[in-house]
Amino acid sequence: MAYEKMLFIFFTKTMITIFFFLLCLGVSDGTRGISLEGSKGKWQFLLKNTGVVSMHMALTYKNTVIMFDEIGAGPSRYPLRKRFGSGRRCTRRAKDLMDSTCFAHSVEYDISANSLRPLRLDTDPWCSSGSFLSNGTILGTGGYGKGAKRIRYYTPCGKNRQCDWNESKNYLSDERWYASTQTLSNDRAIIVGGRRVFTYEFVPKMGYGEKSYNLPFLQQTYDKSAKGNNLYPFLHLSSDGNLFIFANRDSILLNPRLNKVIKTFPRIPGDGSRSYPSSGSSVMLPLDHRDNFQKVEVMVCGGAATGALRNAGKGRFIEGLRSCGRMVITGNNHKWEMEYMPEPRLVHNMLILPTSHILFINGAKLGCAGYDNAKNASLEPYLYNPYKRLGTRITILESTNIARMYHSSAILLPDGRVLVGGGNPHGRYLFRNVSYPTELRLQAFIPHYMDKRFNSFRPSNLTIESYGGGKSYGIVYGREFEVRFMVGKFVSNNNEVKFSAYAPPFTTHGLSMNQRMLKLRCKRMVQKISGGWVTAVLEAPPSPHVAPAGYYLLTVVNGAIPSMSEWIQFRNA
Repeated sequence: MAYEKMLFIFFTKTMITIFFFLLCLGVSDGTRGISLEGSKGKWQFLLKNTGVVSMHMALTYKNTVIMFDEIGAGPSRYPLRKRFGSGRRCTRRAKDLMDSTCFAHSVEYDISANSLRPLRLDTDPWCSSGSFLSNGTILGTGGYGKGAKRIRYYTPCGKNRQCDWNESKNYLSDERWYASTQTLSNDRAIIVGGRRVFTYEFVPKMGYGEKSYNLPFLQQTYDKSAKGNNLYPFLHLSSDGNLFIFANRDSILLNPRLNKVIKTFPRIPGDGSRSYPSSGSSVMLPLDHRDNFQKVEVMVCGGAATGALRNAGKGRFIEGLRSCGRMVITGNNHKWEMEYMPEPRLVHNMLILPTSHILFINGAKLGCAGYDNAKNASLEPYLYNPYKRLGTRITILESTNIARMYHSSAILLPDGRVLVGGGNPHGRYLFRNVSYPTELRLQAFIPHYMDKRFNSFRPSNLTIESYGGGKSYGIVYGREFEVRFMVGKFVSNNNEVKFSAYAPPFTTHGLSMNQRMLKLRCKRMVQKISGGWVTAVLEAPPSPHVAPAGYYLLTVVNGAIPSMSEWIQFRNA
């Protein structure tokens, strides 16, 4: 009897191991399905006053969000007791109430505490760009006036909350106002374009005298009558280390190591423009281990009609673009696949959710970007499923009652919510007698997958059990590592457990710079007989071309239900 009992236990463990190994490979357990039909998500009100407009927004690996506005808009709504730097008191006298140095223009938002603290900005980051270094430091580049050539760093800190913005002693080679930034595979960033600037350059600088490089493509796409229509170009780092650059309606592939354009893509069909001030948005669809991360596909959505800026200046607001285009930028067959949103959209954000679906949020339907240039706020987010059949990919989600148009931002949080803030179509803070007042309220959009009815399916207690490489931090490219989590029930009907790594973006003006998602390879997975604990062995991305070194959000997705995400760092050996 003892032998038969041991044999039964051995057989049971073996079958469970095989079962979860197959599940890890994408085979359904065939026992249970869930329906997400009718799930539109909901909105959560967080703060009445952030103090500053969230023109720019970035999530740090310390679970805080950095928000900042321009300095030149005058007093914000976050008064200071003492000026930064000099320490001089700020009084209630009229002179101090009009002195912008008596007000914060950047804040750090603590997600768990739902609280703010002011940060110091010495030069104006108005319409600047940003990215991340491998140690999690935010790299801010450019801005306006004295800030146009400045390089700013923000290194997140722990509970002492003493960290702040620091400006580098080095300067950019060219003024970067309305430029875009992308982290590269060598722990440097490339900054492309700017107002009447047709060059790109790299940061951090390798030495004194390192200059910028001419990029004729930016002159070719420049529309003088529309104040650019090629500003804030869309940048996406391909998995081969080359850089996709989209401006106005055209796009190229740049080899940043050779400083050479190696490919010119077809023009996206249709009239109008996609780049600032026409201000559509763009995303690189998730990269997948099943093709060794070789297929890279970009998507561009929305924008403004031809003549939108000129007409907005006369009080006429033209309907924006409804069209979206998708194109594979790897291989040799490049063609835009076009589809349409339910309504026009511009100055909006496109964020990759843990489910690998795309959230379209914020924006306007008429006009273009710029002060008082848009009307008819886009109040309904869209959920886009890139894996469905053409024409069936978009679902309309729960509407908000707060207009988020020009100078608004949105960003995905580790708990699965989407933080939404900002909106100011004026050159200063205005709250009365305008159609769209300056917006300082902070919200979160709670996607359908966070509904309590899915809690039994939601993976929980996610921990990273081991790091490869013999060091105490980071996961080396190509190495195996273990994760551990609990799950109550598994989803069936061709759904499976998946693992994703997400690089959070630096968001501004509808761009989500550096946003990136990778579907990771699961090599094997074992469940303990009791307790619901599961251990999975995953494989890190193969190279920094696929995943530039730095911090990512690791998520377990059970069918369509994601866990809360945990931070993970990929690095070289």
